[in-house]
Amino acid sequence: MSDRYATFDALRSAHEEGRDFRVEWRLGVSGIAVMAPHGGGIEPGTSEVARALAGLRHSFYHFEGLMRNGNGALHLTSTRFDEPRALALAERAEWIVTVHGCDGDPPVIHLGGLHEARKRELARKLEVHGFATASHLDHRGLDPENLCNRGKNGSGVQLELTLGLRRALFPALTRTGRLNTTPLFHRLIDAFRTILTRSP
Repeated sequence: MSDRYATFDALRSAHEEGRDFRVEWRLGVSGIAVMAPHGGGIEPGTSEVARALAGLRHSFYHFEGLMRNGNGALHLTSTRFDEPRALALAERAEWIVTVHGCDGDPPVIHLGGLHEARKRELARKLEVHGFATASHLDHRGLDPENLCNRGKNGSGVQLELTLGLRRALFPALTRTGRLNTTPLFHRLIDAFRTILTRSP
Protein backbone atom coordinates (compact mmCIF):
# COMPACT_ATOMS: atom_id res chain seq x y z
CA MET A 1 0.00 0.00 0.00
CA SER A 2 1.44 3.36 -1.04
CA ASP A 3 1.11 6.04 1.65
CA ARG A 4 -0.57 9.34 0.88
CA TYR A 5 1.15 11.06 3.79
CA ALA A 6 4.80 10.84 4.78
CA THR A 7 4.25 11.73 8.46
CA PHE A 8 1.52 11.82 11.06
CA ASP A 9 1.68 15.63 11.12
CA ALA A 10 0.88 15.70 7.40
CA LEU A 11 -2.01 13.28 7.94
CA ARG A 12 -3.35 15.29 10.86
CA SER A 13 -3.29 18.48 8.80
CA ALA A 14 -5.72 16.90 6.32
CA HIS A 15 -7.93 14.83 8.64
CA GLU A 16 -9.78 15.50 11.88
CA GLU A 17 -9.17 13.36 14.93
CA GLY A 18 -12.43 12.03 16.35
CA ARG A 19 -14.13 12.27 12.96
CA ASP A 20 -11.75 10.62 10.47
CA PHE A 21 -9.54 8.70 12.86
CA ARG A 22 -9.20 7.89 16.54
CA VAL A 23 -6.30 6.91 18.78
CA GLU A 24 -6.86 4.74 21.83
CA TRP A 25 -4.23 3.45 24.22
CA ARG A 26 -3.78 2.14 27.73
CA LEU A 27 -0.90 0.89 29.85
CA GLY A 28 -0.63 -2.67 31.08
CA VAL A 29 1.59 -4.26 33.70
CA SER A 30 3.40 -6.97 31.72
CA GLY A 31 5.95 -4.91 29.80
CA ILE A 32 4.44 -6.12 26.51
CA ALA A 33 2.60 -3.73 24.18
CA VAL A 34 0.09 -4.97 21.58
CA MET A 35 -0.39 -2.37 18.85
CA ALA A 36 -2.56 -2.05 15.74
CA PRO A 37 -1.29 0.97 13.80
CA HIS A 38 -3.67 0.37 10.88
CA GLY A 39 -6.87 -0.39 12.74
CA GLY A 40 -10.52 0.31 12.13
CA GLY A 41 -11.30 0.62 8.45
CA ILE A 42 -7.66 0.73 7.34
CA GLU A 43 -6.93 -2.99 7.85
CA PRO A 44 -10.27 -4.24 9.23
CA GLY A 45 -10.17 -6.69 12.09
CA THR A 46 -6.73 -5.76 13.38
CA SER A 47 -7.99 -3.44 16.14
CA GLU A 48 -10.29 -6.12 17.49
CA VAL A 49 -7.58 -8.77 17.51
CA ALA A 50 -5.08 -6.44 19.18
CA ARG A 51 -7.56 -5.33 21.85
CA ALA A 52 -8.53 -8.90 22.74
CA LEU A 53 -4.91 -10.04 22.72
CA ALA A 54 -3.84 -7.22 25.04
CA GLY A 55 -6.66 -7.83 27.50
CA LEU A 56 -6.03 -6.00 30.76
CA ARG A 57 -2.51 -7.31 31.33
CA HIS A 58 -0.65 -5.93 28.32
CA SER A 59 -0.46 -2.37 27.03
CA PHE A 60 -2.75 -1.65 24.08
CA TYR A 61 -2.68 0.91 21.27
CA HIS A 62 -4.56 1.35 18.04
CA PHE A 63 -4.85 3.99 15.36
CA GLU A 64 -8.35 3.52 13.97
CA GLY A 65 -9.68 4.71 10.62
CA LEU A 66 -13.28 5.94 11.05
CA MET A 67 -14.20 7.21 7.58
CA ARG A 68 -17.12 5.69 5.65
CA ASN A 69 -14.73 4.82 2.84
CA GLY A 70 -11.21 5.56 1.70
CA ASN A 71 -9.56 4.68 5.01
CA GLY A 72 -6.50 3.47 3.12
CA ALA A 73 -5.51 7.13 2.89
CA LEU A 74 -4.78 6.99 6.64
CA HIS A 75 -2.16 4.26 6.27
CA LEU A 76 1.31 5.18 7.55
CA THR A 77 4.01 2.59 6.87
CA SER A 78 5.29 0.94 10.03
CA THR A 79 8.87 2.14 9.50
CA ARG A 80 7.59 5.74 9.40
CA PHE A 81 4.73 5.45 11.90
CA ASP A 82 5.40 8.50 14.05
CA GLU A 83 2.11 9.13 15.83
CA PRO A 84 3.38 10.54 19.16
CA ARG A 85 1.25 8.42 21.50
CA ALA A 86 2.35 5.26 19.71
CA LEU A 87 6.02 6.17 20.03
CA ALA A 88 5.64 7.06 23.71
CA LEU A 89 3.97 3.74 24.46
CA ALA A 90 6.55 1.82 22.41
CA GLU A 91 9.41 3.41 24.35
CA ARG A 92 7.92 2.15 27.62
CA ALA A 93 7.46 -1.43 26.42
CA GLU A 94 9.99 -4.22 26.89
CA TRP A 95 8.87 -5.66 23.56
CA ILE A 96 6.02 -5.15 21.10
CA VAL A 97 3.58 -7.18 19.06
CA THR A 98 2.00 -5.34 16.12
CA VAL A 99 -1.12 -6.65 14.41
CA HIS A 100 -1.60 -5.97 10.70
CA GLY A 101 -3.79 -7.14 7.83
CA CYS A 102 -2.51 -8.26 4.44
CA ASP A 103 -4.01 -9.60 1.24
CA GLY A 104 -4.48 -13.31 0.60
CA ASP A 105 -7.39 -15.73 0.55
CA PRO A 106 -5.78 -18.64 2.41
CA PRO A 107 -6.12 -18.14 6.20
CA VAL A 108 -2.47 -17.59 7.11
CA ILE A 109 -0.60 -15.69 9.84
CA HIS A 110 2.64 -14.21 8.51
CA LEU A 111 5.19 -13.75 11.27
CA GLY A 112 7.77 -10.96 11.06
CA GLY A 113 9.91 -8.78 13.30
CA LEU A 114 13.38 -9.10 14.78
CA HIS A 115 12.47 -11.30 17.78
CA GLU A 116 13.53 -14.58 16.17
CA ALA A 117 13.03 -16.82 19.19
CA ARG A 118 9.55 -15.52 19.86
CA LYS A 119 8.59 -15.91 16.19
CA ARG A 120 9.65 -19.56 16.23
CA GLU A 121 7.75 -20.17 19.45
CA LEU A 122 4.65 -18.46 18.09
CA ALA A 123 4.79 -20.52 14.90
CA ARG A 124 4.95 -23.77 16.89
CA LYS A 125 2.10 -22.82 19.21
CA LEU A 126 -0.13 -21.50 16.44
CA GLU A 127 0.34 -24.59 14.32
CA VAL A 128 -0.53 -26.82 17.31
CA HIS A 129 -3.79 -24.87 17.52
CA GLY A 130 -4.48 -25.44 13.82
CA PHE A 131 -3.33 -22.12 12.35
CA ALA A 132 -1.07 -21.90 9.30
CA THR A 133 1.97 -19.64 9.60
CA ALA A 134 4.53 -18.37 7.13
CA SER A 135 7.03 -15.58 6.51
CA HIS A 136 5.69 -12.86 4.22
CA LEU A 137 7.76 -12.11 1.13
CA ASP A 138 7.32 -8.34 1.47
CA HIS A 139 6.12 -7.52 5.00
CA ARG A 140 8.87 -9.01 7.15
CA GLY A 141 9.26 -6.31 9.82
CA LEU A 142 13.06 -6.53 9.89
CA ASP A 143 13.86 -2.82 9.86
CA PRO A 144 14.92 -1.59 13.33
CA GLU A 145 12.69 1.45 12.72
CA ASN A 146 9.62 -0.75 12.26
CA LEU A 147 7.16 -0.06 15.07
CA CYS A 148 7.30 -3.68 16.25
CA ASN A 149 11.04 -3.32 16.94
CA ARG A 150 10.92 -0.04 18.87
CA GLY A 151 10.55 -1.47 22.36
CA LYS A 152 13.37 -1.40 24.90
CA ASN A 153 14.97 -4.63 23.72
CA GLY A 154 14.97 -3.54 20.06
CA SER A 155 13.13 -6.57 18.72
CA GLY A 156 9.49 -7.56 18.49
CA VAL A 157 6.97 -9.51 16.48
CA GLN A 158 4.85 -8.38 13.54
CA LEU A 159 1.69 -10.34 12.78
CA GLU A 160 0.20 -10.08 9.28
CA LEU A 161 -3.26 -11.69 9.17
CA THR A 162 -4.48 -12.46 5.67
CA LEU A 163 -7.83 -11.20 4.46
CA GLY A 164 -9.08 -14.78 4.33
CA LEU A 165 -8.27 -15.32 8.00
CA ARG A 166 -9.75 -12.01 9.11
CA ARG A 167 -12.98 -12.77 7.26
CA ALA A 168 -13.23 -16.01 9.24
CA LEU A 169 -12.88 -14.21 12.58
CA PHE A 170 -16.03 -12.09 12.24
CA PRO A 171 -19.51 -12.43 10.71
CA ALA A 172 -18.41 -9.64 8.34
CA LEU A 173 -15.51 -7.18 8.13
CA THR A 174 -17.85 -4.19 8.12
CA ARG A 175 -17.89 -1.90 11.15
CA THR A 176 -21.06 -3.53 12.49
CA GLY A 177 -19.93 -7.03 11.51
CA ARG A 178 -16.80 -6.64 13.61
CA LEU A 179 -18.88 -6.06 16.74
CA ASN A 180 -19.26 -9.85 16.96
CA THR A 181 -16.71 -12.61 16.64
CA THR A 182 -16.64 -16.26 15.61
CA PRO A 183 -15.35 -19.22 17.66
CA LEU A 184 -12.19 -19.11 15.53
CA PHE A 185 -11.45 -15.62 16.88
CA HIS A 186 -11.37 -16.92 20.44
CA ARG A 187 -9.22 -19.89 19.44
CA LEU A 188 -6.74 -17.50 17.89
CA ILE A 189 -6.59 -15.24 20.94
CA ASP A 190 -6.14 -18.21 23.27
CA ALA A 191 -3.25 -19.49 21.14
CA PHE A 192 -1.50 -16.11 21.20
CA ARG A 193 -1.95 -15.67 24.92
CA THR A 194 -0.02 -18.85 25.70
CA ILE A 195 3.06 -17.01 24.35
CA LEU A 196 2.39 -13.57 25.80
CA THR A 197 2.19 -14.82 29.36
CA ARG A 198 5.96 -15.17 29.30
CA SER A 199 8.65 -12.51 29.72
CA PRO A 200 10.85 -11.40 26.79
